[in-house]
Amino acid sequence: MNDGRKRSFWGWGWEDKFPDTAARKAMGEHAQLMLGFVPERCDEPPSLDAVELRAARLGVPSALEPVLCDDREARVRHTYGRSYRDILRGFRGDFDSAPDLVATPRTEDDIRALLDWACDAKVAVIPFGGGTSVVGGVEGNVDDRYRAVVSLDLGQLDRVLDVEESSMSARIQAGATGPALESQLAAHGLTLRHFPQSFEFSTLGGWLATRAGGHFATVYTHIDDLVQSIRAVTPSGLWESRRLPGSGAGPSPDRLMLGSEGIFGVITESWMRVRPRPEFRGTATVHFSDYGRAVEAVRALSQSGLYPSNCRLLDKREAALNAVTLDGTHVLIVAFESADHPIHAWMGRALELVADHSGTCPKGPAYREGGVPSGGSGGAGAWRDAFIDAPYLLNTMASMGVIADTFETACTWDRFDQLHSGVVSEVRRAMKDACGQGFLSCRFTHVYPDGPAPYFTFIAPGRYGAEVEQWMAIKKAASDAVIAHGGTITHHHAVGRVHRPWYEKQRPAQLGEVLRAVKGVLDPSAVMNPGVLVRV
Repeated sequence: MNDGRKRSFWGWGWEDKFPDTAARKAMGEHAQLMLGFVPERCDEPPSLDAVELRAARLGVPSALEPVLCDDREARVRHTYGRSYRDILRGFRGDFDSAPDLVATPRTEDDIRALLDWACDAKVAVIPFGGGTSVVGGVEGNVDDRYRAVVSLDLGQLDRVLDVEESSMSARIQAGATGPALESQLAAHGLTLRHFPQSFEFSTLGGWLATRAGGHFATVYTHIDDLVQSIRAVTPSGLWESRRLPGSGAGPSPDRLMLGSEGIFGVITESWMRVRPRPEFRGTATVHFSDYGRAVEAVRALSQSGLYPSNCRLLDKREAALNAVTLDGTHVLIVAFESADHPIHAWMGRALELVADHSGTCPKGPAYREGGVPSGGSGGAGAWRDAFIDAPYLLNTMASMGVIADTFETACTWDRFDQLHSGVVSEVRRAMKDACGQGFLSCRFTHVYPDGPAPYFTFIAPGRYGAEVEQWMAIKKAASDAVIAHGGTITHHHAVGRVHRPWYEKQRPAQLGEVLRAVKGVLDPSAVMNPGVLVRV
């Protein structure tokens, strides 16, 4: 909650942002121009009181009553993440995967006590940050070896504990959401500057456990790049790495916890690299008539050493979908920022580079220095607003029987053309086979000197009652194509339960055995988030 607002128990974000029936119908009629079809339904969401839950399979032990409960609403709210499939099931009132109990620890000692009990009782424990997983990472879908499922919510561990300004670092608890940690750092004139699309609701612990991608399109692209050390509670004891700017002493303990998705233990806090809040910003919106030239322009930028903070390429469908432009051009949004110096020279050189590849910037760059704006950046503002609000569209789509989701990957530049054409061909074929038609768009979220991270959006008409099966057919085609053409099954969405079959194909065969062996040491009873990353 925030100032009396409540989060939706079935969908993304705040419940008061779900449009009424008339607004959704109008959106559906407007969407026909772009999608090629009119949604056939406009259903109403369930009430919380109408949701049916099975009885909890275990009671709350008396020693854990201060931190563990079987409250009905808490169980409902900790059932799913926020993928299309999750939102659709929630919208239809299906909460069969609800956890039996919900834990809200206040201290690491609470977590230790909970894990000790869970190991003895053979209860699965699923760490729950902001509940924004889109890969089944927080769902209690476990087998009958487990007597029950506990969702472990770290929301009470949400403070910035220390700020060490000489080394520009801060010790932050894992349950802090993006807004909570940023507001606390702002009191020191600092920022973590990690803004994933889920920023408003996701947590530091979730970002670390899933190797989340954030604000910067180059250099500091993942939360990995901002970590100084990690502390976690595992079933076998405390895990804490030494706080260092860098180390060559063997495999990195932090790298083992980063991306571990809760299978080894519960991340409780981390020392993070922070920075002064930026004073100088510049943004430009560049248009291309040819997609190939736009891609080449981005590659040139990524290899120039300029390292823009934003370098998002939207193909013409993505640009239209987000109301950035409707003129049929592909759009590149470029931005620079600094806490130390004006960035005009960097922006000027970037615009020279894109002009060499036939990119035009009709409105010129926009600059902001000390909070004072100048110039006009065109579509950049529209893109920012659309980026923040995009997840809310899944709620509307689910209510109208429309299938909508995203998937992302990364590949080297030499493989991009083949990967892009292969993915587009296979996903369009799958949408046609499963749904009769569909819409597909692409953008770059992050870029590296050796390759881009393409992010695809697909939208297709669903058949009532068959949407999950249709979604699975499209998702499988996309995942198969990504792996077949040399991409990663995920650049920043994590593996979870949804991506595990393709992750098993991507990783070295021995790595699965290594992960199981590590889990055997840190989680010998195999109670931590079973079914994620590895088979247990």
